[in-house]
Amino acid sequence: MSLQVAIVGYGLAGSVFHAPLIAAQPRMRVATVVTRSSERAEQARREHPGVRVLASAEELFDDISGLDLVVIATPNQTHALLARQALDAGLPVVVDKPFAVSAADGEDLIARAERAGLVLSVFQNRRWDGDFLTVRKLIADGRLGAVRRFESRFERWRPVPKGGWREVGSAEEGAGLLFDLGSHLIDQAVTLFGPVRTVYGELDRRRPNIQTDDDAFVALTHTSGVRSHLWMSAVTPQLGPRFRVLGSEAGYLTYGLDPQEEALRSGRRPGDGPWGTVGPERWGVLGAEPSLEPVPTISGDYPAFYDAMAAALLDDAPVPVDPRDAVTTLRLIDAAHKSADLGELVTT
Repeated sequence: MSLQVAIVGYGLAGSVFHAPLIAAQPRMRVATVVTRSSERAEQARREHPGVRVLASAEELFDDISGLDLVVIATPNQTHALLARQALDAGLPVVVDKPFAVSAADGEDLIARAERAGLVLSVFQNRRWDGDFLTVRKLIADGRLGAVRRFESRFERWRPVPKGGWREVGSAEEGAGLLFDLGSHLIDQAVTLFGPVRTVYGELDRRRPNIQTDDDAFVALTHTSGVRSHLWMSAVTPQLGPRFRVLGSEAGYLTYGLDPQEEALRSGRRPGDGPWGTVGPERWGVLGAEPSLEPVPTISGDYPAFYDAMAAALLDDAPVPVDPRDAVTTLRLIDAAHKSADLGELVTT
């Protein structure tokens, strides 16, 4: 059986991240795309021959016949509304991160999905970054000893804003780096180290005409005792390490970004040769001074998300990302905002 998938929104998220991964899944097909842009509509028709293109979500929900899954890849402030409409129409849903703008909206979506017996998941694709998979395995194998401090960064040098809603919108609209990159960084930290006891946040607006954060730092103290220090910035002229993980026996240090986003943006697709790999010159190093050794980076695997979604829908397997995890992330984002406003530590 081929699952017929509708993608609502065909900007960066819909066209670059979701559609190629759906198309690469043998049991899925991009059947419908919703976009108001005539240019993006033509792009969708070119990239997915036979696709149905609609101009509004209202048209989609007026006729859902033949559809098996809806993917919400629209601006953040519309995620909860559109996901609610899809669930109320009786369709399983994948929501791009962040799940919603508030934890209350996220909890409402979970309750609706449970009442209707529908599959619901959140696209936290960075769980399948190769460097993150490598860190996870090093921890699981005990090669670091007891982890004490976890440092994680998504930094860019973009001194002039591009002007998109993610940069110039308000926090109430889900704009800013904490909602954008922070959704990934916090999700990764909690995935590795579990529940959080306290949150400290610093949120700054460094560039002109920016309404919300473009330079942020969040510190999480996990109940396990691990401290996660997370940086996200658009104004970093010299980039720090992607991960620095410090344990009782060894540390792990790696630079650079997982290559899958760049590959997808450039038009490469899963199946076009090796996927998600980095060469030895990009491997991180493990050890304690002066004994350091390079560690091969595990290949990244974004296709695993929709492989798991197909299994959840067709084989009654678990969803790739539990939406309750995404609600936890939203609560921690809210705590970071409160901490930054108050200038003090917030207990969760």
